[in-house]
Amino acid sequence: MSAAATYPYQGRCLKENGPETPSFPPRFRSQDGRRTAQKRKWRVTPEAEVFDLIATDCHSVGGTTEELPSPSGRNKRGGMEAPSLSALPDSILLQILELLPPRDRLGGARVCRRWHRLVRDKLLWRHLDLTPYKMSSKALWHLLRNHLRGNLRTLRARGCLHSVRKQEVLSPALMQALGKQCPNFHRLCLSETDLRALPYDCMPPSLTTLELSRCEIPSVWFQGPGSSQAFPRIQHLVIQNVPAFSNQHLANIARQGTLKTLVVSEAYRVTDGGIQATAPHLGELESLALRQCCVGDLATHFIGRHMKRLRLLDLSGGSSLTDTCLPCFSSLASLEVLRLEACCGLSPEAIAATCRALPRLKHLDVSKVGFDERTVHQIQAGLPNCVVTCSASGRVAKVKT
Repeated sequence: MSAAATYPYQGRCLKENGPETPSFPPRFRSQDGRRTAQKRKWRVTPEAEVFDLIATDCHSVGGTTEELPSPSGRNKRGGMEAPSLSALPDSILLQILELLPPRDRLGGARVCRRWHRLVRDKLLWRHLDLTPYKMSSKALWHLLRNHLRGNLRTLRARGCLHSVRKQEVLSPALMQALGKQCPNFHRLCLSETDLRALPYDCMPPSLTTLELSRCEIPSVWFQGPGSSQAFPRIQHLVIQNVPAFSNQHLANIARQGTLKTLVVSEAYRVTDGGIQATAPHLGELESLALRQCCVGDLATHFIGRHMKRLRLLDLSGGSSLTDTCLPCFSSLASLEVLRLEACCGLSPEAIAATCRALPRLKHLDVSKVGFDERTVHQIQAGLPNCVVTCSASGRVAKVKT
């Protein structure tokens, strides 16, 4: 005799009382016809505890209550059956689950055993974005033990730097565990995180990309330990709106000699002196962006002298730049993109003369400089193989011959 025939109650709860705690113990009918009240242990999955999932009225994990489709494609009443996700192959379901956020993905594990198995597939946990959630260290430990081990490649997380409740989201022990159990972990993106209690030498040594946004970092960060210890060889560093980032941080990371991409935005402590000291160590740099930083003509001299492999140069917001800095860029033979947005101290004649000396230039951005369309057309006339982006009347227009 099947379980459904023995126990007519299919294990569903009253919606008004929530999916986990019914108001009364469900009644089951025994084989001799007597009704007895039995207590049933309602199990709360760790995923629901971590993300506070809102359970829906779905089948149990056992999947015994699902109605199998008939071979003719019709239901018992003679009508056509509605399309079901159960008819899709595992490869299609994995693609669907990969598009869902982690909260909904973990909720899908409670539908049936098949979905539970698919949710634990390693392909779903290669790139994890936790920034929409208020995470805790306990939740991250749970994800590491059950889903991220050996699978994680990219992690995005948000701390509680601007929150009333101060709690540590990332701990040194957690970062060391990520480094040991996730050897393919290459990219870490943190926002609003206090890194003063998180030493740099405890970061996973497999990291190659580090992005920090609105974070607090100590002055001794980016200092590599002794040769006997492993530390991350950062190749791509993005710093956005981190007021504590200074010339000392830039010098510490530049001495490693591994940087290929450097993006520094809204860091007023990065000055000409910092670029002068670090430029000899940044010879392998391919992309450099110094947006709204306190750099002037002196910094551009060392950029053109030492960073010969640059393919992208972004000096947007450089209000102190003048025409004397532009001839320094003529030595950048590999430059393909030059962005001078809001650099109001530059003249169109000097910009055109500099761009004509760059044989591989494909894109020039002079938005918010104040040039009119006639001036932009004059610049474009001398650059037949380059796209010039300008802003006119608050609208961004691309001019190309």
